[in-house]
Amino acid sequence: MNIQIFYKSKCFDSKKAERWFKERGIKAQMIDLNQKGMSRGELESVLKAVGSVEALIDSKSKSNDAVLLKYLGSDSAKIEKLLENPSLIKSPVVRNGRLATVGYCPDVWQTWE
Repeated sequence: MNIQIFYKSKCFDSKKAERWFKERGIKAQMIDLNQKGMSRGELESVLKAVGSVEALIDSKSKSNDAVLLKYLGSDSAKIEKLLENPSLIKSPVVRNGRLATVGYCPDVWQTWE
């Protein structure tokens, strides 16, 4: 199992996700979205697993870009905005190879074991 957790430092669900994997002795690579972000390949892989760009958008973000994201017409424009401003991505994003989840989803992670 190759777990990557894309997190935000002030996100409680991210902390719960990190704790969930630690309690089970599963090593996870922690990547801060605000500092490093996601590469285009990582984002596209997560999009394939999740199904839609809308699932990745953090609707609770207080950024001005978050408000504008709703009005962008195409998914490709939204993807570009997420790559420019990774703080707009809902966290945690947990990847296991080609599988991925957005948010706190222990029921899904349990099936990965």
